[in-house]
Amino acid sequence: MNIINKFPVEQLGYDFIESPYLPKGKDEYHLRNSQFNSQHTFRQLTALEIEVLVKNRNTSDNWSKIWVASPFHPELVKNCQFFGLIRIGQLEPLYLEFHNLRLPVGLYNSTIINCDFGDHVSISNVNYLSHYIIGNDVMITNVNEMACTSKAKFGNGYVHEGEPEKNRVWMELCNENGGRKVVPFDGMLSGDAYLWSQHRDNPALLARFLEMVDRRFSKQRGFYGTIGDRTVIKHCKIIKDVRIGSDAYLKGANKLKNLTINSDENRTSQIGEGCELVNGIVGYGCRIFYGVKAVRFVMAAHSQLKYGARLLNSYLGNNSTISCCEVLNSLIFPSHEQHHNNSFLCASMVMGQSNMAAGATIGSNHNSRGADGEIQAGRGFWPGLCVSLKHNSKFASYTILAKGDYPAELDIPIPFSLVSLDLAQDKLVVMPGYWFMYNMYALVRNAGKYVERDKRTTRIQRIEYDYLAPDTINEMFDALKLMESLPVDEQGTAIVKGWENTKRDTLLLKVPKAAALYRELITHYGTRALIDFFVEGKFSDFASFKKKLTAQVSRSSWKNIGGQLIQEDAIRDMLKKVEQGKIQTWEEVHQFYTTQGLRYDADKRQHAYTSLLEILGITGRQFTAERFQALMQETRKTQAWMYQGIYQSRAKDYDNHFRQMVYGSTEEMAAVLGKLEDNSFIQQQAEHADAFDKLVRKIVRKIN
Repeated sequence: MNIINKFPVEQLGYDFIESPYLPKGKDEYHLRNSQFNSQHTFRQLTALEIEVLVKNRNTSDNWSKIWVASPFHPELVKNCQFFGLIRIGQLEPLYLEFHNLRLPVGLYNSTIINCDFGDHVSISNVNYLSHYIIGNDVMITNVNEMACTSKAKFGNGYVHEGEPEKNRVWMELCNENGGRKVVPFDGMLSGDAYLWSQHRDNPALLARFLEMVDRRFSKQRGFYGTIGDRTVIKHCKIIKDVRIGSDAYLKGANKLKNLTINSDENRTSQIGEGCELVNGIVGYGCRIFYGVKAVRFVMAAHSQLKYGARLLNSYLGNNSTISCCEVLNSLIFPSHEQHHNNSFLCASMVMGQSNMAAGATIGSNHNSRGADGEIQAGRGFWPGLCVSLKHNSKFASYTILAKGDYPAELDIPIPFSLVSLDLAQDKLVVMPGYWFMYNMYALVRNAGKYVERDKRTTRIQRIEYDYLAPDTINEMFDALKLMESLPVDEQGTAIVKGWENTKRDTLLLKVPKAAALYRELITHYGTRALIDFFVEGKFSDFASFKKKLTAQVSRSSWKNIGGQLIQEDAIRDMLKKVEQGKIQTWEEVHQFYTTQGLRYDADKRQHAYTSLLEILGITGRQFTAERFQALMQETRKTQAWMYQGIYQSRAKDYDNHFRQMVYGSTEEMAAVLGKLEDNSFIQQQAEHADAFDKLVRKIVRKIN
């Protein structure tokens, strides 16, 4: 039975904060007053203004509770019911226009309970508007219900005074069993979600993380919902316990509940038709359109959900897009792309710069007695068409999987590999170095694309997009150690065990060629870093340059912390400070990210130099001017080879008969695809290769 309580109508609009939770000496408006930052002096209505309001079919339980700023034109308020304390900013005979929506300034055909309005607002046909503070030049029209309760948390995972712990909202990331759950909060970065979802063997640290969230928020009841300046809301059904920034645009949403929607004049967020969002945080500059469903989620800044996407119990990193697909219980680092209606991602941690093709089914096959499996994929993860994977699986950086139904768990430890199935021979096949051999165009283009698409204006975390970086270099060293220990046949093939949870063999192809490539690219990584340092430091000779170089005794270990690469020692020290209470706020953790980002160039250079000495098998003393000159000549050749790889991997699309056959002539093909020689990316890379060649020649001459 529905319990319908009855109260005297004169109580409507009052006692917003229950008396047990009202601080001593405070009234129910004390938090509201701290939120309403109007510069105006408000006054009560005159008798004439009340008369005009009544003639315009307005009612109020108490006209003395309506306060207005000057100028106030009462004829701009029509057919409204007012309850409780109402404050109205300047109202003048104007109309507001946004995207061809033109509405007169004023309050029309609405039921309004305990609200504050900024200047020149246009509020029309809002059936129920309760406990909101609305900014200047806001347009709200045709909304069924827009209300805020006294226990609103706006998507943040904390509990109010007197609330049971069971009311706290959690996100169950990476695993459906909730064993890695974290609390969402406004301002949560992908690095925060990663650190919190790990370290499950340290309950003291996890408790500190929760304390740090609780410390961010007041436990008092009675905060109002807020709508920032110039926000436009039209044709929405239910908006409840939502805090919305300035310049947002909401149109046709079905249900928005318990949310923070961040938006400002430079990073406008939009939510469109048919969307239903509950218990979440929407970052600055986000786009959410066309039937999206999201529950218990965080969307980092400049991410997108479109075309019926479903995002449940998940964190979506910056500059990512999910269209049509279903994503559950996942932690996704920045720059993730997932499109097409039959893509599925569940109980996974995908570490950025990833792309899921149509039909990919990542982690749907639970093969234990409970829904407790996980998939972990390093950055650059690319499962191809109709790939199906099982929990648990783990992939090194830049793993690409060819189309196939992979029947068992996988552990692929070598980066830049192509994984495929040889169904005829019933074998798993792995080709290390595939990206460098056959797909340089995509590898280099993607790295640049992610940089261009990074729209963050506040870059607390410094995201690494280069495919040659400390994490991938360390993985290549590990791969070299593994490959050089394997017996290889005349075709360069090795057999490995333990990469697939089956009894069949895994074939590792082109092992000597891949090993040589990894050695060459590690050398290239180290040499490029030294060349960049030579130029940045404006050194005039090798001796002064050499004095500034420092190498570690051994290569440092690095972690991908939400897309930011940080040395493990630094992370360990920071987490220890959190556990000891020396770091007490998430802002301090974010300052750690910023500090590590500022020193990243120096740390990366030291790692590159140490890696170079290791791959060459020399000491720092043996790194001479002659050695540096020889390395620069080698890296010129590597750069030229990489450019040729970029060109050839694109040229094959033009030379392939099956690409050509749908065109009546080469001219038609050029008209549709564009000419290969006009490809702007290839032209850009040719210019980069030429500029690098000239730079190396110049440095070689300088240190001769």
